[in-house]
Amino acid sequence: MSPRLTLATAERVLRQVRHDPRTIGLLVGLPCLVLWLIAWMFEGTPVLDQFGPLLLGLFPLVVMFLVTSVATLRERQSGTLERLMTLPVGRGDIVIGYALAFGALAVLQALVLTGFAVLVLGMEVAGALWVVVLVAVLDGLLGTALGLAASAAARTEFQAVQMMPLIIFPQLVTAGLMMPRDQMPTVLEVISRAMPLTYGLEALQDLAAGAGLHDVRGAVTAVALFIVGALMLGTATLRRSTR
Repeated sequence: MSPRLTLATAERVLRQVRHDPRTIGLLVGLPCLVLWLIAWMFEGTPVLDQFGPLLLGLFPLVVMFLVTSVATLRERQSGTLERLMTLPVGRGDIVIGYALAFGALAVLQALVLTGFAVLVLGMEVAGALWVVVLVAVLDGLLGTALGLAASAAARTEFQAVQMMPLIIFPQLVTAGLMMPRDQMPTVLEVISRAMPLTYGLEALQDLAAGAGLHDVRGAVTAVALFIVGALMLGTATLRRSTR
C-alpha cells in the first residue's frame, strides 16, 4: 500500500460526491428529515430522547452501506476500477481510499445529524454526547466497510440495493430493538452476538441511559474490529469488473 495512492483515491471519490447533489441530499438531508418527522409525530413525549440516539447510529450505517455499495459497483461497471488496477495501485489502496472518503462523509453526516437533533429538535442525551457522535461515525464506517464487501457479490446496481435487506435487516431484527436479547430464543441470541449492529445499538442504548465511554468501550471495540474485518474482506474480494 502507498499512502500517496490511497489519499489520491480518496480525493477522487470525494470530488465525485461533491458534484452529485442527490448523493449529498441522501447522506445529509434525508436523515435530518426523517428525524424531524419523528420529533414532530411524538412532540411532547420522551420518544426522541429515548430513541433519537439509536437513530443517530442507525441512519449512518444504512445510508453509507447503500451509497458505498452502489458507488463501488458503478465504478466497476464504468471500467474505472479496471483501469486503476492496471496501474501500480493495490487493492488495499483502493479499498482504504474508499473507506477514507466515505468515512469523511460519515463524520460529516454524524456531526450534521447530531447538531440538528440537539440544537434544532432539542434532543437530550443522558450520556456523553461526543461518544454518541463517535459511535455514529463508527456505524457509518461499518456501513461503508460492509458496502465495499457486499458490492463484490453484485453485478448490477439493483443487485447492490438488494444486498441491503439481505445484510442489514437480519441485524435489525436480532439487535435488540424489538425484544431484549436476553429474552430471545437461545439460537437468536447467539446469532445476535455475531452481528456488528448489535454492538453499535447496544452502545447507543447505554449512552441514552447515561453511560460514558468507559461503560461502552467493549461494544465500541467490537464495532471497530468488525470494521477492520469487513475492510479486509472487501480488499480480498474486490474485482476489477462485473464480468
